[in-house]
Amino acid sequence: MNYDDIDADGFGRSLRGLGLNILVRDVREQVAFLAKVFGMTAHQPTDDFAIISYGSQVFQLHSDSTYSSNPLLGLVPENPPRGAGLEIRLYDTDPDGACARATGLGGTILQSPTDKPHGLREAYILCANGYAWVPSRPKG
Repeated sequence: MNYDDIDADGFGRSLRGLGLNILVRDVREQVAFLAKVFGMTAHQPTDDFAIISYGSQVFQLHSDSTYSSNPLLGLVPENPPRGAGLEIRLYDTDPDGACARATGLGGTILQSPTDKPHGLREAYILCANGYAWVPSRPKG
């Protein structure tokens, strides 16, 4: 599917399985963070929306303003962390490299890259919107 050319109706009709939509204050800022830290690709980014791809996975970013009539917006805290309790796990991203790139881009390292007993080396990076991104790879 060509996410750069698809219209909203076609994109919506194509979605299947489990979806992830992340509300952010500034879509373009979040797009830049995801691209620079995790190598994600943004498709059709605007001030209000972007389709994000990570490998074969796809998810969406929406600005708060696009949710003005949605009941969920009233539950989103004004101050981070917005996504408390949510881990967005990126199993194909080197945690050491991601932490190095996140520094200076508004990312907060909650946990430096660590070898875990469940077979992964992982880190916890909080973005400026307060979501916990967990880059990880199998231990070497």
